[in-house]
Amino acid sequence: MDFKELIKSNQNNVRSIIRLITKETNEDLEQEVYVKVWKNADKYKEQGSFKSWINTIAKNVSKDYLKSAQKKAQDYSVSDDEFLNTLKDSKLTPELKVISNDRQKTIIKAINNLKPKFKEVVMLCEIYGYSYEDASHKLKCPIGTIKSRLYNAKKELAAVLEDLL
Repeated sequence: MDFKELIKSNQNNVRSIIRLITKETNEDLEQEVYVKVWKNADKYKEQGSFKSWINTIAKNVSKDYLKSAQKKAQDYSVSDDEFLNTLKDSKLTPELKVISNDRQKTIIKAINNLKPKFKEVVMLCEIYGYSYEDASHKLKCPIGTIKSRLYNAKKELAAVLEDLL
């Protein structure tokens, strides 16, 4: 199989993985995946399918991208509240900006009123983009605990923010 065929046959999977993890379509990341596949083709061991190997590379490239984007956000060293306030929608009219600001303040207040263990998981996973694994390492607790806290935090937020939903 030549490299063009390889790209063609895996393109949808790679795109989907990148979109799922980064929440955006990013052709640069796609290209980075294929470059890594090409450079490391000699390292591939036939223990699993070639497709799953490429998918793993796509996941790792996407996670690395998020880590670097998250690192840039941390470099600004803003507080959680300031970071939440910087999240903006570029398509807002002045009227919608007022509504959006009120809405944003309500959401920030709801997040701040969460139990500290719930708030830190929401901030790490939902705001800063940490993966469950990264949050687990940072908070020194099992991944299951991260998932559970995030689920319960979202449940609480949904109840408090029911009017906004």
